[in-house]
Amino acid sequence: MKETHVLLDHGSGGRATHELVQHVFARFLSNPYLDAMNDSAVMHVPGHRLAFTTDAYVVDPIIFPGGNIGSLAVHGTINDLAMSGAQPIYLTAAFILEEGLEILLLETIVQSMAEAARDAGVAVVAGDTKVVPKGKGDKIFITTSGVGIVAPGVSVQGQNARPGDMVLINGTIGDHGTAILCTREGLSMEGDIRSDSAALHTLTAAVLSRCPQVHVFRDPTRGGVATTLNEIARQSRVGIRLFEEALPIEEDVAGACEILGLDPLYMANEGKVLVVLPREEAEKALQTMRSHPLGRKAALIGEVIEDHPGRVVLQTRIGGNRILDMLRGEPLPRIC
Repeated sequence: MKETHVLLDHGSGGRATHELVQHVFARFLSNPYLDAMNDSAVMHVPGHRLAFTTDAYVVDPIIFPGGNIGSLAVHGTINDLAMSGAQPIYLTAAFILEEGLEILLLETIVQSMAEAARDAGVAVVAGDTKVVPKGKGDKIFITTSGVGIVAPGVSVQGQNARPGDMVLINGTIGDHGTAILCTREGLSMEGDIRSDSAALHTLTAAVLSRCPQVHVFRDPTRGGVATTLNEIARQSRVGIRLFEEALPIEEDVAGACEILGLDPLYMANEGKVLVVLPREEAEKALQTMRSHPLGRKAALIGEVIEDHPGRVVLQTRIGGNRILDMLRGEPLPRIC
């Protein structure tokens, strides 16, 4: 790691983030749970397997089409648990508030958190509040932690992808990142570009109930689908071929990204899950997702291959191949 100071790129979820995690956090805090580098740690306690996770939310703007920082914090932590195949049960929340934040705005955010937690069937059971002087923060930052239960026999981890597996996604790509960018920059686009922020645990539970051999769940948040598939390819030491013609991307999102010079494959998502599972289970999983409200636009978008271990290859519409690397640089900071 050559940088001597933290850069915005270190929060992108891409290559710089991975280097920071490996060279600083994992270097000093290494243990078997952390070293697995999954969205949540699965631990054995008497009678149960628990999944435990924590995340921080610094999104700008704090209110955006399709949600706000409060609902996003609940959905994001629930999803980190769901990506381990866990059923979320409890959350905690810590707030860092900047002096001068309007109480009515704070109430709107907390009410949104409450509604998101109630809809998901989880309880926020503890919390903390700190206030920093005006100019020392940016309105509000939220940190949420969560605990969930992993059913016996469920083993869903980034290291489990195998050649011959298929790659599915439950819907359109890049909606959240594009909605944040358009709102932040005051860009008026045709159509209705909204964040896809949602809690995915009922969808992943439905897939697991019909396809218990799921190898990997992973939500493509920061760094988007391209970076997340690179993470899976590296963890499992396999290659992943992505089919460009099968990628579900809304026309409005594709158009906005084209105008702004961005690639939807690197834009963040907050209500999407990548599913990697054996080929013979793919059609059943696809039907299950399409019967769920959060999976109506589910698609089979790729396959796991022996070639190109640790890399992601995009098979283009004209039959060519293009390497999709991890995100480099930070096109859009503070996305979640």
